[in-house]
Amino acid sequence: MTRHALLLLLAAPAMIAASAPRIPAAIAAAVAAPTRTATNVARDRYRHPAETLAFFGVKPTDTVVEIWPGGGWYTEILAPLTARGGTYYAAGPWEKGLNGVRNLQSGHAGTYGKVRLAAFPPEAGQAGVPDGSADVVLTFRNVHNWRFGGADRARAMFAGMFRMLKPGGTLGVVEHRLPENRDAAAEEKSGYMKTSSVVAFATAAGFKLAGRSEVNANPRDTANWPDGVWTLPPSYALKDVDRAKYAAIGESDRMTLKFVKPR
Repeated sequence: MTRHALLLLLAAPAMIAASAPRIPAAIAAAVAAPTRTATNVARDRYRHPAETLAFFGVKPTDTVVEIWPGGGWYTEILAPLTARGGTYYAAGPWEKGLNGVRNLQSGHAGTYGKVRLAAFPPEAGQAGVPDGSADVVLTFRNVHNWRFGGADRARAMFAGMFRMLKPGGTLGVVEHRLPENRDAAAEEKSGYMKTSSVVAFATAAGFKLAGRSEVNANPRDTANWPDGVWTLPPSYALKDVDRAKYAAIGESDRMTLKFVKPR
């Protein structure tokens, strides 16, 4: 896709912007799971998991891959959501990148024992997610980590996610949002990404942009902080300096993008 075509696509919100989705009962039940930790539940007001998963169209019978799950915030929702009729892969750097999910498994085997662990990106001898096996691939606030390593790394990660998906499958991306009029160099250090940059990485891998949602938007976030996105909660990089100010702003402004792998 040319840059001109990309800008036209981004400038047409009426075509792809989504209204508030209906929350399926299965997603609502997973978000309300009693096994979720209280500190994670407290962040629902910033992360809107029910609305986000509904927008991405995640179903309990899907094979779902979460890329770089970190401490397992979404694992606490996706594992019970897919427990009865689906499959959930937690895919990350092998092995330490999956320690958060392993901790959940060791503490609550009944809830998380069926979670499949996979290397991403897989290296020689490591088991990854089989190509063409996933209905949905999700990644939450990770693209900036790949951008730190340069554009080539981000392109490779999107290409890897493309291979995982079945034709017609969905890629859901949530990422800290940098205003389009900012210098793209800020993507290398601030933790924020331009929507156009994420769309460019995805389309270069073969994805088609299918929709955008403002469910995770935060207009109070200017994306221009002393220590980047980590200035805001939950990181509070400045510790007690202006903590009340940053707490009032809340977590970052985020893009929520839905892509599809063409059939």
